Amino acid sequence: MGLIAIGDIHGCARSLKALLTQLDVQPDDHLVFVGDYIDRGPDSKAVIDHLLELRKTITCTFLRGNHEDLFLGWLDRDEYELFAINGGTTTLESYRDDTGTIVIPDEHIAFIRETDLWYETDEFVFVHAGLNPTMSVAQNLELADPQVFMWERSHMKTDMLLWEKTVVCGHTPVSMPINRERLINIDTGCVFHANSALGMLTAVRLPERDFEQVPFSG
Repeated sequence: MGLIAIGDIHGCARSLKALLTQLDVQPDDHLVFVGDYIDRGPDSKAVIDHLLELRKTITCTFLRGNHEDLFLGWLDRDEYELFAINGGTTTLESYRDDTGTIVIPDEHIAFIRETDLWYETDEFVFVHAGLNPTMSVAQNLELADPQVFMWERSHMKTDMLLWEKTVVCGHTPVSMPINRERLINIDTGCVFHANSALGMLTAVRLPERDFEQVPFSG
């Protein structure tokens, strides 16, 4: 079985399909998506449609990103402005039907609600944003602070990581994947393709740490 982590998609459905084709995913592979399926990109609805189909034939773990959290904040607590200014309007537009009505299928809402905050193996911990670098992985998971799992960035600013396992994350766009002993970041800013330093969708095969990328294609 191959273990493959895939970075922040942000509505880039064509790029997702291109990356999966390039990866030549096999039925016994396990795909771990680190979150941020929606917002900012051209077709969030198509991304979730594709992921729902994919999980029928491939083992998938879907983590919750901060953008899924913002979506649920709008849905459950009417926090529309925060959702909208972070790219939520493009997500809603992707659900507009031929009559001009925004219709989000129950299956898509359930998909977002059912996302996990983290996934752990013997060697790796997968999380959307990162973990508190001043605590061990075990301490982070015991505390289980959703704000840390979905929003943390302090680990990107230090070499002092008190983690006993390698953390695989996204959330903070980087021009090249970060591949350190205790940190792998695979958010290479596919949706930010207007920035010449970004614009790639990245996956990593583990434990080999072999990276594969495709450029933004919509």
